[in-house]
Amino acid sequence: MSCDVLSRSPFLQTVNPVHTQLSARYGEEVAAQVAAVLNGADHGALQQLLGHRSVRAYLQAPLDESVLPTLVAAAQSAASSSNLQAWSVVAVTDPARKARLSEFAGNQAHIRQCPLFLVWLADLSRLDRVAERADTKAGANAYLEMFLLAVVDAALAAQNAVVAAESLGLGTVFIGGIRNLPEQVAAELQLPPHVFPVFGLCVGRPDPAKPATVKPRLPQGAVLHRETYSNAAEAGIVEQYDRTLEAFQRSEGMAPVGWSAQSSKRVGGPERLSGRDRLKEALAALGFSLR
Repeated sequence: MSCDVLSRSPFLQTVNPVHTQLSARYGEEVAAQVAAVLNGADHGALQQLLGHRSVRAYLQAPLDESVLPTLVAAAQSAASSSNLQAWSVVAVTDPARKARLSEFAGNQAHIRQCPLFLVWLADLSRLDRVAERADTKAGANAYLEMFLLAVVDAALAAQNAVVAAESLGLGTVFIGGIRNLPEQVAAELQLPPHVFPVFGLCVGRPDPAKPATVKPRLPQGAVLHRETYSNAAEAGIVEQYDRTLEAFQRSEGMAPVGWSAQSSKRVGGPERLSGRDRLKEALAALGFSLR
């Protein structure tokens, strides 16, 4: 079936929000292709996922007390390797502490502005304590695999929390800058050894005066490989995406800088890592030997 026929189909009218969001991510062709798969399905969850956007402007009114335990319940419902649950989260609402964390993370204003700031932690210390109470050693915690496991657990949990927050009408944005000065963050949050702050997450009601927009992503041909990895068509796909992103940037009143230029600059050297080039040193200081 052609994209043109699909675009005129009565079914498409029933999935208009999903179709619109897919178009924003990838363009009309993919939106029309996926529409055929969604026939008769409940696509409320998909609509929410496709509508994700990073929110950097918040109303400062505090959130209802029920929000935080709801987000943590969603986070704890994520998959966890071997059920080790090797993550924790620190909820920060104190304005002074948010201001200090903002300074550590590149002085990002939305950390100060949001009513709730969550710092997600790779946490092996709890497993250290469990082993100690069982009168055994947690020798595996000294290995890179366990640190990676804890980081993955934290990321899965945080993504669940984001989906839950957006289902409540809230906005979020991840803050990788929390890794700029991890020792200072650890001191501020009084983290024990074997706990690492992986990233932060702003949570709050989006400011309607400064709406966020769904940003186009790389075409699926750049990230989807069938059976084996192939980059044969990558150059053309990336060039296409550069043009798409530049058009998006113009529509948002931004300087048009394609993805290739942005990404090459970002990975150009250790000076581009905002202090995170010394992450191995920071991990050692926080008790991770990573054999």
